[in-house]
Amino acid sequence: MKKNFCARTKIFGLLLMLIPFAGISQVKNVISHQRVFPKADKVMEFEKALAAHAQKYHTGDAHWRVFSIQSGPDMGGYHITEGPTSWEGEDARGDMGTEHMTDWNKNVSVYLTDRLSGGYSVYVDSLSTVALGDFSDKIQITHVYPKIGWGNKVVSMIKKLKAAWVAEGSTIAVYQANGSGAAQYTLVNRYKQGLKEKAAGFRKPFRETYDAVHGAGAYEEYLEDLRNYVNDVWSELLFMRKDLSSK
Repeated sequence: MKKNFCARTKIFGLLLMLIPFAGISQVKNVISHQRVFPKADKVMEFEKALAAHAQKYHTGDAHWRVFSIQSGPDMGGYHITEGPTSWEGEDARGDMGTEHMTDWNKNVSVYLTDRLSGGYSVYVDSLSTVALGDFSDKIQITHVYPKIGWGNKVVSMIKKLKAAWVAEGSTIAVYQANGSGAAQYTLVNRYKQGLKEKAAGFRKPFRETYDAVHGAGAYEEYLEDLRNYVNDVWSELLFMRKDLSSK
């Protein structure tokens, strides 16, 4: 009896040791995205087909959130995010079967132009001030492209920005591009109170908050770091389209 108990105890101990590794491998912090651009005279048909496709095929980890792009170089396009999932989940997803692909190719893509982009991003909790799943209907995405070899410096810059975001109450999710073109961090400002958060006077000027957190002259140092370590920065506004998204 004692022998069996010891054996069970050893097995239980081994299982406990494996739990952290299982948890690490299944972290659902991966977002995939694609941008599509309908033909100018087929927007209504495209939206109807997209909504039907999302609501029939995209559930669970393959859940879709669809945004209309309101400004910037991709204005007029649609930003479709899928997930979050894990890399293991992405392995298992595949193309989701023949029926799914047939519906997309025959009923949705026929209304699209040839313009297309997409990729993968990983949510970075340590740089964010809002939880991965705490979404909002209106967002601003700021795309930050580090110079080659200066990624770690840009991460340090974002960490300092986070402290100021916390001080002023901004809700910003940070993602790192993965296997999707040039190295990039995307800072997604989720406007929980709407676009009025952008209005002058809603918050103190960011320079003042940044200097208050990091010391006088800190914002000028931040601007110097931008010049030295970042290739490009640009931003855009996107509005959630619940009517086109997964239910």
